[in-house]
Amino acid sequence: MPAGMKPLEKFLKKQTTALTRAGGFGDKATGTGATRRRASLSRVVPFFRETSPENGPAREMFSPETEEPPCWPLVAADIRSPSLSSDEQSSEGSVEATWTPLPADTPENIALALLDCMAGGRRHGSYTETLLDDFMLTHPIFLASDRFQQILLQQFGMEGKQGEGWPGWDGVERKQAVLNAAFRYLDTYRELLQEEGERANSFPKELYLSAAQELSRYPELVEDVLKLQRWTEILQSPTEEDKDSKKKQVRPLFRHFRRIDACLQPREAFRGSDEIFCRVYMPDHSYVTIRSRLSCCVGEILALVQEKLQYSEEQPRRPGTLILVAVTSSGEKAVFRPSDEAVFTTLGVNTHLFACEPDELDTLLPLPEEIHWSPGDSKLHDMSAEEVANQLVAFDWELFSCIHEVGRQTSEVQLEGVEFVSYVFHGEQARWRPLNLELVLQRCSEVQHWVATEILQCQSLPKRVQLLRKFIKIAALCKQQQDLLSFLAVVLGLDNPAISRLRLTWEGLPGKFKKQFQQFEGIADPSRNHKSYRELVAGLRPPLIPFTPLLLKDLTFLHESCKTFHGELVNFEKMHKVAEMVRSIRRYRSVQFALDMEPSPSHLQTKAYVRQLQVIDNQNLLFNMSYKLEPKDV
Repeated sequence: MPAGMKPLEKFLKKQTTALTRAGGFGDKATGTGATRRRASLSRVVPFFRETSPENGPAREMFSPETEEPPCWPLVAADIRSPSLSSDEQSSEGSVEATWTPLPADTPENIALALLDCMAGGRRHGSYTETLLDDFMLTHPIFLASDRFQQILLQQFGMEGKQGEGWPGWDGVERKQAVLNAAFRYLDTYRELLQEEGERANSFPKELYLSAAQELSRYPELVEDVLKLQRWTEILQSPTEEDKDSKKKQVRPLFRHFRRIDACLQPREAFRGSDEIFCRVYMPDHSYVTIRSRLSCCVGEILALVQEKLQYSEEQPRRPGTLILVAVTSSGEKAVFRPSDEAVFTTLGVNTHLFACEPDELDTLLPLPEEIHWSPGDSKLHDMSAEEVANQLVAFDWELFSCIHEVGRQTSEVQLEGVEFVSYVFHGEQARWRPLNLELVLQRCSEVQHWVATEILQCQSLPKRVQLLRKFIKIAALCKQQQDLLSFLAVVLGLDNPAISRLRLTWEGLPGKFKKQFQQFEGIADPSRNHKSYRELVAGLRPPLIPFTPLLLKDLTFLHESCKTFHGELVNFEKMHKVAEMVRSIRRYRSVQFALDMEPSPSHLQTKAYVRQLQVIDNQNLLFNMSYKLEPKDV
């Protein structure tokens, strides 16, 4: 084993992090959706630490003895992902140099301060735009959308008398500021609001009726009223694209019903209303197939299972109350609560859903195919590294493009960061689920285990060395095309302890490849707050696919090291920093990714292979396979 592997392997073994405090899957665990999400993130990669190694322990951002309302200083600037090139960093720095964050205040007063800045003639330019972007991206953290809507309606209805509301404003300024804020809110959350149907439509409808009544006094609002009317129609009626999408077949997730025709289609963003097929297993490993919405709650899933069992000729009718359990390939279990929602995207790579009675929980075992393996040559031997890398990059870009928007892009304002903020700050209480982000994390884990699985299933030493060379070349090609998600996933897969211990295999690797892999390990090195990786990203220009778990690590560190509230006061400087991270993610996608791939006879075969990876994610099983290839005394 090359000496360069040792530091990362040691870190793998002793990783401890705030993200794993929640525990994840354990025997008979009953963790909530939030703990499962955080645990699944911690299993993706050892890129997480309790504190920043350069800054020491996270410190309190507010002292109770402070008399003035706090405007919290941040921890050091290194908690931000340096996602920009040097030119972009300098331009951003000019904005930061003039930025004066809002002082800490109540959520309602911050909303009023936003409207105040949007008033005619007050602080035009980049300050108002940045403040508006900060607020729209982060307000669900400190101000519920329903409450924000109420504030907008109340402020629109207020009369512009001197001394009331916003002194010095005339009526039209007040109302136009409210309407502009409302339009930005509707633009930002359009796709998500469409999911909510009538509940979401009540806000623009009520604002439209109020604005229409004011036209006689303020004829300047006529265009805004027409725009509000269009918004009520948009949120009330499905678009042609929505109608067409409902005619499509039920959409597959990664590991639900592997169909070649489905996996070859371009990946589109998932919505909570999308329907999928799913198998739910019984303790005896028989199963029923249900069709359900992606966002449906566990209670609905169990009701569908009960109905299937009742009318199934092959299944005996099951009395009693059923519970839904996630069982991993290693036998760990997590019991879902009836109110848990959107559980499909929280499952691990080879995790399956089981329905059983509570007293049958101890009898649940992984599926036989998850705990056994068959040695043999892989299809990967016959594929070129270039074509495999191209397909990895293309699929990663499709998946990464699905995050944030939760649907198609409908305006100049994108839903950047909605899923990231929801994942880190809300967990299971999120109003909108980070479905597409969770699938990207699942893909990252899948690629890591794919690397280990392919190598360990290969019985021939010369062929294992060939695979090792091929994976290092695939990593290099992914890095060259700025797909850092698959690049690091492959590197970390090669650093799996079950692979790194194969001394004979690594000794057969040519020196050129050993040196190249050591360089890749240096980029994956988490020391000094992932300095090598951050320097690499800082030198890249969009488009690029970042290592998503590290983005979440940065957001989580910011969240846990800075208070959001002190009493009723909101730390809005923290919201600004969160929005800055989201804007860095937005820049990654500011240019469309274009791959020049010439179709070959094996093109579709490689594409199908890459999008339907067969992996073993049971680390104990991987170790057993490794020891059979090269026993301890070799």
